[in-house]
Amino acid sequence: MHWADVIADGIMKECDRPLIAAGISPTGHIHVGSLREAITAEAVRSALESKGSDVKMIYLIDSFDPLRKKYTFLPDSFEEHVGKPICRIPCPCGEYETYADYFIQPFLDTLDAIGVKCDIMWTHKLYEQGMFAETADASFVRREKVIEILTEVAQKEKNNNYAPYNPLCPVCGKFVKQPDFGSYEYPYVEYRCDRCGHEGKADIRKGDGKLTWRLEWPAKWKIFGISAEPFGKDHAAAGGSYDTGVRIVNEIFDGKAPKPIPYEFVQLKGKGQMHKSTGSPVTGMDAINMTPPEILKYTFLRVNPERHIDYDSEMGILDMADEYDRMESLYFDGGATEAEENSVAAYRISMHGRIPVRKPIHIPYRHLVNVVQMADGFDGVVSVLKRNGDFIDAAAEDIERLNKRISSIRFWINGFAPDSVKFSVFSDMPDVKLSPGEISYIRSLVPLLSSSEWTAEDIHAIVSESGKGSGIGTKGGFQSLYKIFINRTSGPRLGHFIATMEKDFVIRRLKEASA
Repeated sequence: MHWADVIADGIMKECDRPLIAAGISPTGHIHVGSLREAITAEAVRSALESKGSDVKMIYLIDSFDPLRKKYTFLPDSFEEHVGKPICRIPCPCGEYETYADYFIQPFLDTLDAIGVKCDIMWTHKLYEQGMFAETADASFVRREKVIEILTEVAQKEKNNNYAPYNPLCPVCGKFVKQPDFGSYEYPYVEYRCDRCGHEGKADIRKGDGKLTWRLEWPAKWKIFGISAEPFGKDHAAAGGSYDTGVRIVNEIFDGKAPKPIPYEFVQLKGKGQMHKSTGSPVTGMDAINMTPPEILKYTFLRVNPERHIDYDSEMGILDMADEYDRMESLYFDGGATEAEENSVAAYRISMHGRIPVRKPIHIPYRHLVNVVQMADGFDGVVSVLKRNGDFIDAAAEDIERLNKRISSIRFWINGFAPDSVKFSVFSDMPDVKLSPGEISYIRSLVPLLSSSEWTAEDIHAIVSESGKGSGIGTKGGFQSLYKIFINRTSGPRLGHFIATMEKDFVIRRLKEASA
């Protein structure tokens, strides 16, 4: 049974109408690892739905969080905005309404592309609508109890000046660290801005301020009645924000904590951690552009949330695509081992209820990477695949899938692929030096390949055996062929590579190189 089904069964025992929550604070570039929370939540939501549960999911954007520092990717002018809520800071590029919109919109587009079904909620709007008024009031009235809980659970030194709520100064636009606790009388708290000196009072029923994180998170549990929520392992640590949240929601807000679904972090692996054209980390939109949605989801669903994920945006992309296709074959053909059953279930969930009626045509992803670099446009790729017998009797669904994979591969090649997989076939004979032994080897291939069946297997057998009998050996023979086609000494699997090209073109090149 897949881990999402196990979690769903536990939730159904406690909730008739479960509400799953996830969220993010868009204070900067949102890298691919942040997808784990959304995909985990969606997997549980989907599992509950498949079991007949009346389940919903919300995604909370913490748009009222302050900009805590001037990040290196921001211009110096943003120094003045440190301390302001990100929903009230201008967009860095000027194309979006606010800073928060700028960083969250590509991520929301990614969630939509991978089929996350949720209601989007902006925290700053919830404050403006008075949704936090009741919990903010309780935080002031029971402030001493809040301090006691934080001291006991987080094991921190007692801070009698702890502020559960930070007013927002209307003059400088920044959050005030310390309101006047003694002045509080619902719904107002007085303050003196520690930044500009402005004195005023905040109305907790409006967007005049916000709860601190340790209180805001359990306040959301109370407001929405959240049943389960995935969150990073840092929050799940002993004395962390989940532990304090449990006490606060119970003893301060008279609510109930959701079922915790802690997850390990996603580690960016390899040299391809940055987009080569922008220098920014691999974002969720980068991931969805270089990986078909179902494969990206599978990457996150194949392992239990408690296990970390190594996300390799270089060769790991190819490994994951081929693994996905193998699990798809096992789903249709059967034969999965006990160890593979969870991965096959991950395939099923990744398809989000849109499993094909028949097994799709599978083109090895590495082979497709090579074909995309050799053929002109989509029609050229299809022509090559059909010539090699790989795409005969393709249905409309196969063509649609191929089109998406081709687009993903092109994005990957242009932004993240290692140089070792990139090549181009020279239309004319490249200016390379060949030894007498290489020329003799290439000349010997002309009659053999001219009379051969044009299949990868037959071609590979010919070039390998001919190499063994030559003075340069098989490796030297392979290198000489790469030289005359792509001006390199290594490249794609040679049999498949040569079979992908027109036979007449190959023979002409061999004759020219050995003349």
